[in-house]
Amino acid sequence: MAVVQPRIAHHLLLCATPSKALCCPDPAVGAASWETLKRLVRELGLEDPARPEGIVLRTKADCLRICAEGPVLLVWPEGIVYVGVSPERIERIVREHVVGGSPIEGWILRRMPFQPQPT
Repeated sequence: MAVVQPRIAHHLLLCATPSKALCCPDPAVGAASWETLKRLVRELGLEDPARPEGIVLRTKADCLRICAEGPVLLVWPEGIVYVGVSPERIERIVREHVVGGSPIEGWILRRMPFQPQPT
């Protein structure tokens, strides 16, 4: 029997605790941001396979190769990179962007939309 994979609405990659802290001088901020992200995804039911919009994946990354004002959060599929991602900012990003569909323009470093390669 084939396993049905739920649709993925977003994938959140947080560069929170890099081994070489080039962009995030205070690892405690990154760790707190990661804990907040995990808690919110659970509390808001964003991992629920029955969620009509699709699930939200989260990944803690060691380095996203975006060395600027960390912690850094990359939101796929939009390819939006947020900087200075504190626990307070995580809360707003998840509620307003991921759930509400409205990116927070003032915190965006760059946009890197996924461009599929032609086959």
